[in-house]
Amino acid sequence: MTARKSGSRLETEIERCRSEGQWDKIPELVRQLSAKLISNDDLGELLLGECKLQAYLKENPIKQGASPRGPRPKLVEVRKHLTAALDRGNLKADYLQEASLLMAKLCYVEGEYRDALGHYSRVNMEDMQLAGAPVYRLSMIAEAYATKGLCLEKVPAASPSLSNKNTGSPSSNRSTTDREQEIITCYEKSGDIALLYLQEAEKALSAGIQNRSPKPGPVAQDQELGYFLETGLQRAHVIHFKNGNLTHGVGRFREILRAIETRTTQNLRMTIARQLAEILLRGMCEQSYWSPLEDPPTVSPLDDHTRQGHTHSKNYSLSRRPRVYSGENLFCPQENTEEALLLLLISESMANRDAVLSRIPEHNNDRIISLQSASVVYDLLTIALGRRGQYEMLSECLERAMKFAFEEFHLWYQLALSLMAAGKSARAVKVLKECIRLKPDDPTIPLLAVKLCIGPLHWLDEGECFGKMVIDMGEKAAEFRAKGYLAIGLVYSLKATDASLRSTQEEYQRKALGAFQRAQSLSPTDHLAAFYLALQLAVSRQIPEALGYVRQALQLQGDDVHSLHLLALLLSAQKHYHDGLNIIEMALSEYPENFNLLYTKVKLETMCRGPEEALLTCKHMLQIWKSFYNLTNPSDSGRGSSLLDRAIADRRQLNAMTLPDFSDPDTGGLQDANTLGFSSMFSVCSVHATSIAASRVEQALSEVASSLQSSAPKHGPLHPWMTLAQIWLHAAEVYIGMSKPAEASACTQEASNLFPTSHNVLYMKGQIAELRGNIDEAKRWYEEALSINPTHVKTMQRLGLILHQLQRYSLSEKVLRDAVQVNSTAHDVWNSLGEVLQAQGNAAAATECFLTALELEASSPILPFTIIPRAL
Repeated sequence: MTARKSGSRLETEIERCRSEGQWDKIPELVRQLSAKLISNDDLGELLLGECKLQAYLKENPIKQGASPRGPRPKLVEVRKHLTAALDRGNLKADYLQEASLLMAKLCYVEGEYRDALGHYSRVNMEDMQLAGAPVYRLSMIAEAYATKGLCLEKVPAASPSLSNKNTGSPSSNRSTTDREQEIITCYEKSGDIALLYLQEAEKALSAGIQNRSPKPGPVAQDQELGYFLETGLQRAHVIHFKNGNLTHGVGRFREILRAIETRTTQNLRMTIARQLAEILLRGMCEQSYWSPLEDPPTVSPLDDHTRQGHTHSKNYSLSRRPRVYSGENLFCPQENTEEALLLLLISESMANRDAVLSRIPEHNNDRIISLQSASVVYDLLTIALGRRGQYEMLSECLERAMKFAFEEFHLWYQLALSLMAAGKSARAVKVLKECIRLKPDDPTIPLLAVKLCIGPLHWLDEGECFGKMVIDMGEKAAEFRAKGYLAIGLVYSLKATDASLRSTQEEYQRKALGAFQRAQSLSPTDHLAAFYLALQLAVSRQIPEALGYVRQALQLQGDDVHSLHLLALLLSAQKHYHDGLNIIEMALSEYPENFNLLYTKVKLETMCRGPEEALLTCKHMLQIWKSFYNLTNPSDSGRGSSLLDRAIADRRQLNAMTLPDFSDPDTGGLQDANTLGFSSMFSVCSVHATSIAASRVEQALSEVASSLQSSAPKHGPLHPWMTLAQIWLHAAEVYIGMSKPAEASACTQEASNLFPTSHNVLYMKGQIAELRGNIDEAKRWYEEALSINPTHVKTMQRLGLILHQLQRYSLSEKVLRDAVQVNSTAHDVWNSLGEVLQAQGNAAAATECFLTALELEASSPILPFTIIPRAL
């Protein structure tokens, strides 16, 4: 009785060691078993053969894609043990099957594929029970199916050794398709049973740890997949894809991913999830997608039906399958991008969790593999999120990748680009500085930094440093050297605009012209170099020279909107208003939604065709605004909708046309602010550094006012609402020119409802008060406008004139001289200053001011040249 119990415990211990892969303990257990079962040592032969074969494979692992060649001396003892166990025939049926499977495995390792298939043909693998089978036997069966599939791929199809009792079809006449299907079936069975084995092994390991005493001892290691199990899990979908059967390949991926995860399969799951995401992103469209919970389509455009093997269907069943995730309220993707994103986020989580960050030499290879795996995931995330414009989310994902990014340029650069796209310009510049440190010879990186510095950030000193980096690269920068001079020229041009002293303005304008000329000489075929050179000449009031270069820019790029706009402004500066209007209308035929062009058209139409035509254009701008933005304007109570109609009803039959009702939530597409030229929409003349600061104060005050007034917009970006306000202000200006203060006041009120503290709105209210003869009220509005933006030249000029009317000559002269310091090319200001000086009896100075005003007026455009955005 005691011997029986002892034998039972010994067999349990042997089974546990086989399940956990503790092969070094098997010989000692076999010695104990042989001492108790002297009459029958066949089981010992089986166990010794198995442990020596497994030990050999651990020391000499088979690599993926490699084929075993010839017998090995160390395997002679393995064959000797297994042959002894099989030849005596004393083993139980289950152990006899195990010996045959091990012998087949040995034959494969030695390269004897036909012999291996012969052993498999003598074992009815279909009848091997999975339910109730020990954990180690599940592994043996899974490896057996994988090995059989490998052998079938190695042996020619006409081989007579392929007879298989359990397939039900004669192998000698088997078609290629049937053979292919049998191979895939072997691999799929192997994969399913392998997943079941790993789940049961982990379950048994957890139970064993809980049942053992808490005494300190060796920590159990995670199971290893090994060559055969890994082949069983990965080979089936490879064959599906090779045969052009994407449907079944994707289905196989999903089956593996739905199985409950184990520690051993974590890396495999991350690889499969990444591969499936790549297929979903690159090889599948929304029309060919099907839900993971649905059956795949019978006929799919994904499959290549001209290839062999496309008719494969899953025609097997297992008595026990791996457990899968199930439950209520589980998320299920509904489209390919959604599923790809889910898979990539899971992969990203696993990559971050298993990241190898140690820099010690021993971990170098593991760290490189970990980095490469994570980089692939983040590249695919960039594709998936970039398609949907989700740059905010992408930048957050890439920020989590920074733990991998020490000295890794690619991840830093991806983060910088995502931050740029997400509008986080300040942080993007900081990241680009790190990219420059990692790759100092790449001129495109500082050029990207310059683009941000002179664009949304207005960091001109930093932009100058980045531009000089490109120039200092010399010949290394190659064709980008011209871009470096272009960038530095834009920085100097913007600095000239911001400068408060005339001498400083002229110095920066000279530097800007020199940089643009250098860029144009280095790249004579670049239309931007010629265009910005023309723009800088125009700002410096060198109109004939500017016309020559803008025509050269148009010869290089005939449909460039900014070049066409500049040409129209230059023609207006020469008082060729009709020609300028023709150019604007031609440009609008190509860019009908460009608001900068439309603003200029309003001004030119007022000069050429009368204010009624200009009002029609204002009405058209409102209609365009409505078609662009899916926004609601709560301030529109209906009174503004008929303002323009009332003014032009006596000249036009417009009863069939109605202004858009901004409270009607129609849909519309959101346009890029850069496309609209927004950077200079709202403050056409206020382009100095103090004006930029004032506009930020203005936005902040407007947001505060919006939170207090129910009539102002409360949600979404400010760009659409600022555009709408600017349209109303243009309409109000036209009405002022028509001497219609009531209509002008109504339009201004519409803009005021959106931005009540805008200096532009307050300036327009002052003009309306002047039109009505309310000088004191006008003075109050102008003073309030200057409190918001102290350098708004138009407001300073009107306030100076009012002070002149009030006979406060000294104060009027000071205000007008300050305005001249801000903008020395404003001819209206020079003329007003002359009038004040004349009233004071200073005839000589007044004459000089009048002459300066006449000279500047001769080259003054209909709108300032700086309405054209200056960006790289």
